[in-house]
Amino acid sequence: MKRIPAFVLLVALSFAWSMPVKAQIFRGPDSARRAQKAAKKQQKALNKAAKKQRKESNKYEKAQRKAAKRVQRRA
Repeated sequence: MKRIPAFVLLVALSFAWSMPVKAQIFRGPDSARRAQKAAKKQQKALNKAAKKQRKESNKYEKAQRKAAKRVQRRA
């Protein structure tokens, strides 16, 4: 009978340890600052992804224009 509570405790602890530190709830005076920093980091990542997407789009458009020029020269 002692095995069941020990197993439940083991499962609960392993679940708690598997959670990343950032996913745990922050309490205290600096939680607002951490939330602001996290939001800023997220926004920065979104801006970087958008910039990369714009760059790839421009690269694709440039390749299309270049291909059209080649076709026009050969015709």
